[in-house]
Amino acid sequence: MIRTLLALAFALAAPAFAAPPPTALVLHGGAGVIERSALSPEDEREVRAALDRALDAGQAVLKDGGSALDAVTAAIVVLEESPWFNAGKGAVFNAEGGHELDAAIMEGHTRRAGAVAGVRTVRNPIRLARAVMEHSPHVMLAAGGAEAFADTRPELERVAPDWFDTERRREQLDKAQERERAALLPAPGAYFGTVGAVALDASGHIAAATSTGGMTNKRWGRVGDAPVIGSGTWADANCGVSGTGWGEFYLRTAAAHAICARVGLRGDALATAAHAVINEEIVALGGDGGAIALDRRGNIAMPFNTSGMYRAWLKPDGTRGTAIFRDDK
Repeated sequence: MIRTLLALAFALAAPAFAAPPPTALVLHGGAGVIERSALSPEDEREVRAALDRALDAGQAVLKDGGSALDAVTAAIVVLEESPWFNAGKGAVFNAEGGHELDAAIMEGHTRRAGAVAGVRTVRNPIRLARAVMEHSPHVMLAAGGAEAFADTRPELERVAPDWFDTERRREQLDKAQERERAALLPAPGAYFGTVGAVALDASGHIAAATSTGGMTNKRWGRVGDAPVIGSGTWADANCGVSGTGWGEFYLRTAAAHAICARVGLRGDALATAAHAVINEEIVALGGDGGAIALDRRGNIAMPFNTSGMYRAWLKPDGTRGTAIFRDDK
């Protein structure tokens, strides 16, 4: 009788001691040719500090019970404000010496999505992409149309186009155009540079977001994979992905969706699915790059086949970290 009463007491008390729902967050600041010899110790510290600030911003949202959508927005805004990444303030120059910014955001359990391409005066393109999702009947707006829509949203901060200029990106443009005049192929890494975030909140919902300045020296309004739902950005009830790499190949493989389709339809483990798409399918076509992925159990995958990928993570058990190079632990 005593045993029965004790078992009943523990059963009634169990909900009070139940573990909180898992939350997780994973970020990237772009994959590409990132050599230790080209990154000074001071620069490395600054990059890692920027990744940590973005992780802090997303973690604060999740810790307070906020949504995955708010967490990825907060994290991406921090990365867009940093000159170290090819998005927002650190965006690369196009062939005309200007900037064309792309971004996308997606909420997994509702499949709502918003995206913009070719934006020139919106300080945080990820906020504009979210406004498209929440305040327009459309999913993607481009160039002048996206700017006109931004005019209807007073909460979006506007800046002069040269606000995005940085000397480091100007030097990269000069070098790219020198190679072009010499009839050389683009330098390794010319196609890379994006920021992304995927989050899992306490409600079990996933969101993914990506923002980029595109490709150095790009022409003709070129748009890569980042703002294309399913190619560089995807979230559903089971999985979320943000890609970074040679966008033409991510477009051709619908890379972000392909990873989550393997997870949801085939039942592949997240790491297996992400590796198959990023390190096999894309490579087989001649492309390269990386991705971050997160599933509804909080599993994280960060595959890449370049020399480095700026990345950061917060696991369900609370452990977190940043990494840049392939051999980082």
